[in-house]
Amino acid sequence: MFDLLEPICLVTFLADECHEELAALGHHTYWDGYFAGRAAPLGRVEAQVVHAAFYNFADGEAARHIPSAWETIPPEASVAARERGSPASLRRVLGAELAGFPGLVRAADLTTEPATKAPAEGRVMYAGMRTLEVPSDPVARLWHSATMLREHRGDGHVAALVGARIGGTEAHVLSALEQGIHPPESFGRIHHLPKKRLAAVLDGMRERGLIDTDGHFTDTGRATKQRIETLTDELATPPYETLSPAELDELIAELEPITATLVAAGSR
Repeated sequence: MFDLLEPICLVTFLADECHEELAALGHHTYWDGYFAGRAAPLGRVEAQVVHAAFYNFADGEAARHIPSAWETIPPEASVAARERGSPASLRRVLGAELAGFPGLVRAADLTTEPATKAPAEGRVMYAGMRTLEVPSDPVARLWHSATMLREHRGDGHVAALVGARIGGTEAHVLSALEQGIHPPESFGRIHHLPKKRLAAVLDGMRERGLIDTDGHFTDTGRATKQRIETLTDELATPPYETLSPAELDELIAELEPITATLVAAGSR
């Protein structure tokens, strides 16, 4: 389900329409729009809350955008911008025929069922999205519900990381190594961080036996990463228990051509 739904969500972060909608409000940079748009369902929260909920950004990164965003642009406006821009991207990428075919309507209906009935306890980002109205338009509803499930899964991933005592920057190091990126500090999500900060993170991971002296996975590090991913999958499962096996099979079949088109376009 992650593989099928993630490309639907990625238009928010990769395609032009959402960026343009957020920029039109006054979010001048990509990251202004990212932090304000994604955090907006939480309301006018402080940077510390966003930092905790997002989890994998370095200290101070959220504070560059929050709460200054709320001073000129209400959270409700940023929510509405994402709700306009993201479906517009989906319609463009999918084309009129695929965006309007009955299978998409059915996929939207079936995705909305688990998205609106998932357990919310301990799921801060997901709970924030649960407060929003589900769109009636099928394309918008598919994006909205897929994004709800993405945030639900993300909350579970954060819980798995916390349980494994893996911090946000450490998570990026493990992710880089899993992708074959070496040295891990060259990974695009963390390469901009101060060298002293990165060195301290890597030294701590060496002390815990997660990476070796050359910055490669140890057996312990690889096993830790696998446990986190397995638990993330397990925690992401309950929403789909609202669907019967036949409905889940139907959802998969309806999503496959949609996802294939989005993957081919790079969700842009």
